[in-house]
Amino acid sequence: MKTIAMILLAMAWAAAPANAAQPKPWGPAPGLTQIPLWPEGVAIQRPETTEAETSGHGSAMAAGRPWTWAGNVARPTMTIYPPKGKNTGAAMMVFPGGGYEVVAMDLEGSEICDWITATGMTCILLKYRVPQYWHKDPKHEQPPAVQLPLQDAQRAMGTVRQRAAVLHIDPHRIGVVGFSAGGHLVAAISNAEERSYAPVDAADRESSRPDFAIALYPGHLWSGQGVELSPWNRISKDAPPTLLIQSITDPVDDVHNAIAYALALREVKVPVEMHLYAAGGHAFGLRPSPYPISKWPALVESWLHTIKIL
Repeated sequence: MKTIAMILLAMAWAAAPANAAQPKPWGPAPGLTQIPLWPEGVAIQRPETTEAETSGHGSAMAAGRPWTWAGNVARPTMTIYPPKGKNTGAAMMVFPGGGYEVVAMDLEGSEICDWITATGMTCILLKYRVPQYWHKDPKHEQPPAVQLPLQDAQRAMGTVRQRAAVLHIDPHRIGVVGFSAGGHLVAAISNAEERSYAPVDAADRESSRPDFAIALYPGHLWSGQGVELSPWNRISKDAPPTLLIQSITDPVDDVHNAIAYALALREVKVPVEMHLYAAGGHAFGLRPSPYPISKWPALVESWLHTIKIL
């Protein structure tokens, strides 16, 4: 049974739409446009809700400010943020967290894109389908048979590669970065051997595997036993170079998630780098803190240089 502290923490993170909803969907800043991932006439599975898409503010404060979520997302989108200054040709797709219940669109989304574009990379912000609840039992959580966020991530990656020339990016230098549940999504798309849906058009003939992967405070990976992954997290020898960042004091997703995933990648000889910090908690995004972990963007940029993305 969950403790009261765990329940309060979950409420603060998920910020249930019934308590804080606004009557309109999330939208990007002026000048940016959300691009539907799926053609209008293509039927896709709905998330586990019949309510209209909405947005609201999380009850937990991140660096003294609230954060914004999108909820009841039935028609997923991506928003393209062009690079600032010189275009390096590289691109990074952002998977916000939110426990697969909501999508943290600013804290782990648009604010991350501001940093990415400042480095000369194109940023693609994914708003994937939610909610889709994982089945809980006393030992671990079982994923849905069809993971809708994975379908959306794979579709987005193929679409971006198909449009690479128009977006002025190198189709072989497109990576992903994800946070919390989005960190799990990073692992899922990195290791998927095939698409998790039937092809729709030419975009689905492009590879859906990223060229590099970054996961911060990932969840849904650890089995709860030793340093073993949960059995549904399959590892591919073709997964891309991966960087993992987590705080040892993370109270939401245990640090064993990063450790177990790093060891599993190492076992199949996938290049993996991991940085663990003594403090920092969970869901810190890019907002400043007194802890060294808040300097993680510089670490990522250095790593991108070592793998010849930048």
